[in-house]
Amino acid sequence: MKSLRDIFNESIEFTPATFTFVGISGLEAEHIWISIPFCLMYTIIFLGNGIILHVIRIDRALHQPMYYFLAMLAFVELGVSASTMPTVLSIFLFGITDISFGGCLLQMFFMHSFTLMESDVLLAMSVDRFVAIYSPLRYTTILTIPRITGMRVAIALRSVMLMLPLLFLLKHLPFCGHNTLTHSYCLHSDLIKLPYGDTRPNSIMGLFVITSTFGLDSLFIVVSYILILHTVLGIASGGWWRALNTCVSHICAVLMYYVPMISLSLMHRFGWHLPPLLQTAMADVYLFFPPVVNPIVYSIKTKEIRNSIVRILSRKRSEV
Repeated sequence: MKSLRDIFNESIEFTPATFTFVGISGLEAEHIWISIPFCLMYTIIFLGNGIILHVIRIDRALHQPMYYFLAMLAFVELGVSASTMPTVLSIFLFGITDISFGGCLLQMFFMHSFTLMESDVLLAMSVDRFVAIYSPLRYTTILTIPRITGMRVAIALRSVMLMLPLLFLLKHLPFCGHNTLTHSYCLHSDLIKLPYGDTRPNSIMGLFVITSTFGLDSLFIVVSYILILHTVLGIASGGWWRALNTCVSHICAVLMYYVPMISLSLMHRFGWHLPPLLQTAMADVYLFFPPVVNPIVYSIKTKEIRNSIVRILSRKRSEV
């Protein structure tokens, strides 16, 4: 009969000290050049989403439910990008391809947690648009600051509680020396390909997380827009277009989030015969495209955000 000490020593033996990132397979010699677009994208992400957060914070005219939800979206997108940035830039700028086992699990936990939060925030924003169109006179009395704060807390807790079991399940799997990751950051779908043991609990839990978040959120978003369309069709001629136009930015954000995510999920499950470069490119599109484009879309399409940015820039110029 094995003692607890023997079992503990075996678990240490089967746990790799580090994981190794491939980066972009076949283009290792070009990593320094590939780092340029990555640096540019991170700059746009942090600058664009930071500006959105800044203008919403200081402009009292933007202290409304719609912009509070937009600030939540900008915050979680910054969280996703901040989670991946250390390994991505280390690989392509400095050639550092190793990450500790604990560091990899931590990165996976934060990256996926913020990704789940983003899906929840997009659902909350669709509810916000429905309330604004269905009952505009009661909009601010329904979506009060305490309720929005409660939604923030619920979104964060839900994401963290769903990710914790995946973290513990991975921690106790025997990797047996297999430690090469195909992406530039730690994805759960990438990690569960490595262990020698039974990964069915991980796959089942992962499927449950996807179904209970992305699946339900996307379903409720579709239901919200069916209700929005039903509502706007009853508005007098001319008014329905103005009402629906307030949803354009959110529809773009939903498409930019779900289309790459669904494509990446299908690739991981059915695209094993596809070139690794294509899978890597889709994973990067999934993580970088929404936080790069969303601030630009909202700044262009939302007049209040655009005017606030112009006022702040004019004020800074006059002070200089």
